[in-house]
Amino acid sequence: MSSHEDLQGIDHPLAAYGWTPELEADFAPLAEAGLVPGRVARVDLGRCDVVIADASGAGVRTVRADTAPVLDPDPVNCPCTGDWAAVDLGAPGMAALAGLLPRTTAVVRNSAGAGSDGQALAVNVDAVLIASPLAAKLDLGRIERYLALAWESGAQPIVVLTKADVAGGEVDVDEVEAVAPGATVLVVSAVSGEGMDVLRACLPATTALIGPSGAGKSTLTNALAGAEVMAVGETRQRDEKGRHTTTTRELIPIPGGVLIDTPGLRGVGLYGGDGVERAFSDIEELAADCRFHDCAHDAEPGCAVKDAIEEGRIPARRLVSYQKLLRENERIAARSDARLAAERARQGKHQWKLMMAESGKPRP
Repeated sequence: MSSHEDLQGIDHPLAAYGWTPELEADFAPLAEAGLVPGRVARVDLGRCDVVIADASGAGVRTVRADTAPVLDPDPVNCPCTGDWAAVDLGAPGMAALAGLLPRTTAVVRNSAGAGSDGQALAVNVDAVLIASPLAAKLDLGRIERYLALAWESGAQPIVVLTKADVAGGEVDVDEVEAVAPGATVLVVSAVSGEGMDVLRACLPATTALIGPSGAGKSTLTNALAGAEVMAVGETRQRDEKGRHTTTTRELIPIPGGVLIDTPGLRGVGLYGGDGVERAFSDIEELAADCRFHDCAHDAEPGCAVKDAIEEGRIPARRLVSYQKLLRENERIAARSDARLAAERARQGKHQWKLMMAESGKPRP
């Protein structure tokens, strides 16, 4: 059953924001406790904007709420745009988030720096639009990286080749489709309207929009919303790089659902999981026919992947990209394991100190 079918027959102001009968049932005990449901539309500086039903029950309104009650040591679990929340309107001082409902999907990237913390970009999304501009040379490696991120989220990726009205030549859609197995690839122009009807027909109840600065995300958002809801920045002609006109992740109503627009991503660090395997399902399928189960696809005899490259069925560049992203995931996993081990050690020392204090014995 699709998200739109799920919403049929629901008499609730938040239905247009993705509220479903399943969420209604899950929230029932919280409603009995006097809390109201809401969807997080924006988060910044320890506060968030939450869309809730208005007093009449016929429309919605946005309230500012404190996020402190639901903050988590793991940044990934902290409130994020797209979260469904239980809101306490009677909290002292201002409304507050009293809890977050379980997430169905989460677009998570590795945070900048040498740490292993993740950063949730958008949650509870049904599809991830990956915007790549045709005004510049297509970066297939970057598209593959975004696809791995999208597949790992649990949502369906859709590659949107934007700015078709200023494309320098004929668009090789087949080339992009070859690096996006299982994903829909569309060519659109938010300015001329090319491909927009097809894109609108593909959008589910909640969609996240990701991509680099200059990809035309704000223009695309305005076109989908049917209004100037996002500021549009200029793109430098010398390299087609754009400025960060979107600075926060924001939930925007569009006909038939909602869109989560995100700031331009300079870097997309993966956060583990099976996103790479799904983004490179063609190589994974070939690897199953290799002579050795642990084939590195280098110089081993009977390598089905190397055979496919020599026969021109897949480009050598794609194997290099696949191996690079796998190594990146392995590093992330190693850092995560080290962080967990360190945290367990700290907890162990803390428990030991408590035991010694309770027993009256001096600490070693």
